[in-house]
Amino acid sequence: MKYRVFIDGAEGTTGLKIHQYFQKRDDIEVLGIEQEKRKDMEERLSMIKKADVSFLCLPDAAAREIAAAAPEDCRILDTSTAHRTDDSWVYGMPELSGEQRRLIKESNRVAVPGCHATGVILLIKPLLEAGLLPRDHHFCAFSLTGYSGGGKKMIAQYEGPERQRGNMGQQDMLCSPRQYGLTQTHKHLPEIMAAAGISSAPAFIPVVADYYSGMEVTIPVRVQGLEKQTVEHVIGEYYAGQPLVRVKDSVDDGGFIAAGRLSGTNELEIAIEGNDENILLIATYDNLGKGASGAAVQNMNIMLGIEETKGLI
Repeated sequence: MKYRVFIDGAEGTTGLKIHQYFQKRDDIEVLGIEQEKRKDMEERLSMIKKADVSFLCLPDAAAREIAAAAPEDCRILDTSTAHRTDDSWVYGMPELSGEQRRLIKESNRVAVPGCHATGVILLIKPLLEAGLLPRDHHFCAFSLTGYSGGGKKMIAQYEGPERQRGNMGQQDMLCSPRQYGLTQTHKHLPEIMAAAGISSAPAFIPVVADYYSGMEVTIPVRVQGLEKQTVEHVIGEYYAGQPLVRVKDSVDDGGFIAAGRLSGTNELEIAIEGNDENILLIATYDNLGKGASGAAVQNMNIMLGIEETKGLI
């Protein structure tokens, strides 16, 4: 049996990556749309109606418009920020809770998590659910990402022929990691609060660096009386048996952790480093894999009743 899927916005980074996954699968038929009609609302709605599942890989406003126009019985996965805090949509993070897979499977509207948000939520959720940290705990999250997370425009900026790599002077500041989100209004903060169930946004420090893909999220935890071993046990138990999230004793390589160590994969690995006084929660994964397109395909598999990891590992 072949399932029909439609990718609205197939020309963008996320859409292209999703299409790549399907090139290796014989159970998926990707519905095409003529180039000159790719912005035609009626033509796109026609594809959505024909598809078993549709992916929205669009800017927020465009995603809201097409989702509102689509019949309620059409199954849609939105990779934009538009619906992640919408109560009428299911948050597409299967590992979030014991019932999340059922909710995803039964829903016709699933919002795929953001790349930064994925790591932050998966790191803190077990500690909150266990009562080891209060819901009003003020978190700080550092997130290092490859430039592919910025989409086609940023990829072109980093890979363009005009760059003079290696010149750290006036010519090429892209060689240096760049912090952003300075106003603390990053678009992933609302979904972090909603999905994790915390009362205030974390202090968030995203940084983009000069490598293509891979992400490392680090959250320090300093709570009197909370031991590192307890944190390891609680997080390990919470994600036991998860096919794409693994808790490791350590992921360092000679005292270093490379943010791109899981580039090209769809897994996310968690390590608890530091000591009893200063615990470090660390998640590494691919911002295009478990942080975006891979997560979208994982959700599609669940919605269609296919093996969850098919085409992903």
